[in-house]
Amino acid sequence: MRIKHKKESKVSKNEDIKAKKVRLVDADGKQLGIMEKEEAQTIALEKELDLVQVSVGIDPPVCKLVDYNRYRYQRIKKKKQNKKKQKNVQLKEIRIRPRIDKHDLEIKAKHIEKFLEEKDKVKISVVFRGRELKNVQAGREILERLKERFIQIATIEKDVCKDGRVFHMIVVPKK
Repeated sequence: MRIKHKKESKVSKNEDIKAKKVRLVDADGKQLGIMEKEEAQTIALEKELDLVQVSVGIDPPVCKLVDYNRYRYQRIKKKKQNKKKQKNVQLKEIRIRPRIDKHDLEIKAKHIEKFLEEKDKVKISVVFRGRELKNVQAGREILERLKERFIQIATIEKDVCKDGRVFHMIVVPKK
């Protein structure tokens, strides 16, 4: 089985650049001005570097004199670092029964606190079964108590609402 890798976005270099005129920047970042593509290519050959188009959608396009392999390596390295910095926010769910004991509710609250510290969204659900549905006020009260407890460290994204046999609300950590 072959593994397919994501292709790097296509970068135009040397003869692949389609523009007739380019804005040239040397390896140190110094502007060399707008010139014909052929003239820029001869400068690149003299300095034994590649002419790489670094901007798209600008007229004339910005081209830089760099070693292409090194440029490509730096771009891949930068993408990996940016990917490491990203945090995927997950939606965690805590399910509670309406007749939950105080101690058990305290343990669930600590779990919610931990998830909020990890910058995850938390969906708090109170699930009713059978005759418990006659006393829906108990479930609403549990969610209101939890809302008051987390008002300092979280914001309410979705307030208490009923969906069938479940009351739920969604809290997100404050930034």
